[in-house]
This record gives sequence, C-alpha cells and structure tokens, in this order.
Amino acid sequence: MNLERLARIVFLFVLIAGIVAAFMYRDRLNLVTLDIAVKEAGLLAPLMFMLIYAIATVLFLPGSILTLAGGALFGPIAGTFYNLTGATLCAALAFLVARYLASDWVARKAGGKIKQLIDGVETEGWRFVAFTRLVPLFPFFILNYALGLTRIRFWHYVLASYVFMLPGAFAFTYFGYAGREVAAGNQGMVQKILLALALIAALIFLPRFIKHLRKPKQTIVPAAILNVTELKQRLDGGEDIFLLDVRGPDEYHGPLGHIRGSKQIALADLDQHLHEIRQLASKPIAVLCRTDRRSAKAVEQLHQAGLRELLLVRGGMTAWNQEGFPIER
Repeated sequence: MNLERLARIVFLFVLIAGIVAAFMYRDRLNLVTLDIAVKEAGLLAPLMFMLIYAIATVLFLPGSILTLAGGALFGPIAGTFYNLTGATLCAALAFLVARYLASDWVARKAGGKIKQLIDGVETEGWRFVAFTRLVPLFPFFILNYALGLTRIRFWHYVLASYVFMLPGAFAFTYFGYAGREVAAGNQGMVQKILLALALIAALIFLPRFIKHLRKPKQTIVPAAILNVTELKQRLDGGEDIFLLDVRGPDEYHGPLGHIRGSKQIALADLDQHLHEIRQLASKPIAVLCRTDRRSAKAVEQLHQAGLRELLLVRGGMTAWNQEGFPIER
C-alpha cells in the first residue's frame, strides 16, 4: 500500500469519526450555546461563527439551523454575509474532500447512468451549480460532496455557489432575525415577520420560475433531422457524408468514442474552420455531439455561414452508443 493511499484511508476514518461525533453531540448546537460562544469571542465572533458553520455542515449537521442562528445573532445584513461565507467555506471543503478521496476511483468505475449524470454535470459546468443552488433539489451537504466527484473547475464551483446561494441565505437569515425580534417583543415585529414570510414564499416559488427559464426555446433548426439508425444505414450504403463531430478532443476520444471517419472540430473553434468545411459543401454534412445541444448550435452557425445541406444527428453519440453501433477511441 503506497503512502498516498494510506493517507486517504486515514483521512476517511477521521472524517467518519467526525461525522459520528457531530451526530452524537448535535443537541449542543443551538441558539443558546451559539449566543454564549459569540459573546465570549468578542471581536472574533464573526470568524468563529463562520468556522463553526463550515465545519458543522461538512460533518452533515443541518445548515438551516445555523443560518437562522446567524440572522438572530448578527442581524439580516451581517448575518447574511457570515452565513453565506460559512456555507461557501463548507461547500469548498466538502468539494475538496470528495475530490481528494474518491474522484479518481469514481472516474474509473463510473458507467451507465452514473457516467451520463457526471457527463451532464460537467457539460453544464457552473450553470449546473447555479441551478442547484437556486433550486435545492438535493440536500446541501450531499450536493457539495457529489460535485467534488466531477471535473468542474474548483473556482467556478466556489464563485457560482457564493453568488447563487445569496437569495436563500438572505431569506433564511432574515427569518432568523425576525424570529428573534418577535421573541424580544420589539417594535415593528409584525412587519418584520410578514417580510420574512414573503421572502420564504418567494424562495418557494423560485424553483418554478427557474425551471420555466431553463425550458429550451422552440427554434426551427435549419437542417434535416436524422436519427442514428438512419445515419448508420446511409453510411453502410456507401453514401458520401461528411461527419462533423463538434465535441472537444477529450470527449471525442473519451468513453463515448467517435464514429470512424468523422472530423472533430469543437463548437468553439467552428468559425476558424469554415473555409475547410465549405470545401466539402458538395456533400451532406451530418453534425453530431454528445446529445443535441451543441450540434443544434453548430447547425445554426453553419447555416448562417451559407451552408445548406445540413443533417442534425438526433441523440448524438449517446444514442449511437445506446444502439450498440461501432465506435473508435
């Protein structure tokens, strides 16, 4: 057993021990305890609170309780900043832990739907992180670890997390602040609790609004639609078709492979190769990628460049692999 593997095993056991200990003593993490700790910490109270937030949520303790506590202890503005920073620190730590412990193993072992899920996340990049922060489809701490298993760039992940967790952080921080105002019987407490409820209501309806924005717009694709079976039949029949694969080189030579005889030109580099593609304008150009998103954009781009005999391969290499057709890597 090499030293790096031993270090990972030791780290994993330490992490598990920390999670077990946090679960056993979870009742001690409450507003009263935090209030005492904050008062005793003095000027270092914000830093201490953010560290407690980050470590506690890395160890699978619920961040919602800490967010409410941040609002009660520090108010809506400072509390939002401390909560958001603590949550982002947690997200970064969990991401790095997962990437260090298991990402290589998952990359080797993942297949089928798990591989498709990881590929989908990596295709979306920071946009996927933004969507899941605005629309919490999965528990916060599980998502942090899960995203560490992908190849999303660390700083893209951190910045997207910080920016797009802001609405939820502010809503729950203000709710915690309003709750303390009500408990203290301060003036304006009715208005504050109504505003808090309005923020929570807006947060509840946010997923529907975001999903509506994410719905693909119905556009007319300037190409004939060709499924992979039809493409295979035409290729087997000897038809001279220019196969244009608009994925990046890593994907082209990756698990999904590519069709023999295809030409790889990434979507981002398409403009630089238009002259080369125009020389093949006498033959049909079949455009494909992993699924349909980039290939549809490529078809529109080629159409605007004056090319007309375009074929959009529906389902791309994902559908080609599902049919069991031969590939090269």
